[in-house]
Amino acid sequence: MATEWSVRAVHLGNCNCAYGCPCKFNALPTNGNCRSAIAYEIKEGYFGSIHLDGLRAVLITSWPGAIHEGNGTMQVIIDERADESQRDALLKILTGAETDDAATIWWVFSAMCPNKLEPLFLPIQVDIDVEARRGHIRVPDRDGRRADPKPGDRGRASCAYPDARRCRVPHRRRRQRDDPDDRANPAA
Repeated sequence: MATEWSVRAVHLGNCNCAYGCPCKFNALPTNGNCRSAIAYEIKEGYFGSIHLDGLRAVLITSWPGAIHEGNGTMQVIIDERADESQRDALLKILTGAETDDAATIWWVFSAMCPNKLEPLFLPIQVDIDVEARRGHIRVPDRDGRRADPKPGDRGRASCAYPDARRCRVPHRRRRQRDDPDDRANPAA
């Protein structure tokens, strides 16, 4: 039996493609490959009886070609403040382990990444200004990422969820109640 879980978060992501992210429109990656980093700041969340409120996580992915061609590599970084049960819960969520096939983007990314690096448990700094549509992801001793919704950020475009929109990812194996908020904010 799958564990019921839900995550309400603000997230920020960045990839190496041109502004607009061709992957979102069934096109091939701008540079022939895909590299992305997505940070999540969980406002409310649970995994069964485990609370995830206030925690952060980063998902770094890399594919030699288009995402759907597979053979990618995935690195999950989980907030060092998470206890053992929270770490396990976030790892399951971010690798699609507790979801129906193809039900979340995390399941898709995991399925397309046979190369999974050991998870890291590090401090994560996330600065997201939803109104200004800007943000910054920083994991000390790791590459920092910055996302801006318009091309030309220091001579390069950023994309892949650059709008730092609020996301809600409810997960239930049973049929969900009809919640207008879920339709307005589909899972990323």
